[in-house]
Amino acid sequence: MKILAIETSCDDTAVAILEEKQKKLEILSNIVSSQVELHAQYGGVYPFLAKREHQKNLPLVFQKAMKQA
Repeated sequence: MKILAIETSCDDTAVAILEEKQKKLEILSNIVSSQVELHAQYGGVYPFLAKREHQKNLPLVFQKAMKQA
């Protein structure tokens, strides 16, 4: 069975693909896009900016994870 894991924090967007083999999980891909440098310019995380970046980054991170898996 393959598992798609999607995680977003205040300043990260991540996608991982795992596969269960004989009751063990193997990480096939794990891609993270960070917004730390972007938010550092403003002295902290701005929710509207973070939302926009998640919307922009999620499809790109997903595609990279799928290719790597």
